[in-house]
Amino acid sequence: MNAFQWTDATSVKQATGQNTTPVADAMLVNAKPESATIFKAGGVDVLDLMKEHVLVPARIVGIGNLPKLDAIRNAGKEGTHLGALVTLAQLERDGDLQKDFRALTEAASHAATPQVRNAATLGGNIMQRPHCWYFRNENFKCLKKGGTVCFANQPGAENKYHAIMGNAVCSAVHGSSISTALVAFGAQVELTGPQGVRRVPLEQFFVTPDKDVKRENAIQANELITDVLLPAPAAGTGSWYIKFGERESYDWALADVAVVLEQQNGRCTKASIVLGAAAPFHCAPPPPKPP
Repeated sequence: MNAFQWTDATSVKQATGQNTTPVADAMLVNAKPESATIFKAGGVDVLDLMKEHVLVPARIVGIGNLPKLDAIRNAGKEGTHLGALVTLAQLERDGDLQKDFRALTEAASHAATPQVRNAATLGGNIMQRPHCWYFRNENFKCLKKGGTVCFANQPGAENKYHAIMGNAVCSAVHGSSISTALVAFGAQVELTGPQGVRRVPLEQFFVTPDKDVKRENAIQANELITDVLLPAPAAGTGSWYIKFGERESYDWALADVAVVLEQQNGRCTKASIVLGAAAPFHCAPPPPKPP
């Protein structure tokens, strides 16, 4: 791991004024690491990338202690606000979330290990980079790092955990099982930067490889995820999450799915089914065409 400078931000305004670079930009092969400044919250993924020498920032801005971003807040008809620094352990254990957003708490409970869930944040989980072994190996300059080849798409490649659809450009899947559930609930992500606050549906926040293979999301320089909004569920809404992996503990999903159903008088009136670990993005089937 390379040496770096450290700054602790004490407010969102201070953090977004530090001239930070999205991690995706800092990892490009033509990037200038001596000038890259990035954010770190729980740091689970950032530290992994640094230990693997594919991310070598010159400066890190710590945001783990920013005030008011570690709370879960019910806003009634507007929905439920999840601060970006809420840990996966908080999501897993929250009683109100277990009642109204069961698929989300189930997804959190199956993520990593208890020790990791105590440190990993919601914002960091959404922002994590793919776990393709070619991408995370410093010896492979793949498309996501500004190279010219997707090594996982080559004959004889090791691509057991990669995408089975939507993989014409890049076969890496997103590692956030939490996002599988969030997309199913129609969550929105709040992004805060020097220009103010913008709110984006999470499904639109993710960027597909055909649009920009070098990144997985639409975050901009100096922007932070500060909040995730879960719309208030309609009466009669139920949900579930299922994950399949080779190991129960600390294993990435081979496949996962989140289902959210609205029911009235015993009949399903609306359904959202989202697949994870199947494509380079969280896959929600398009609405049916009108007859």
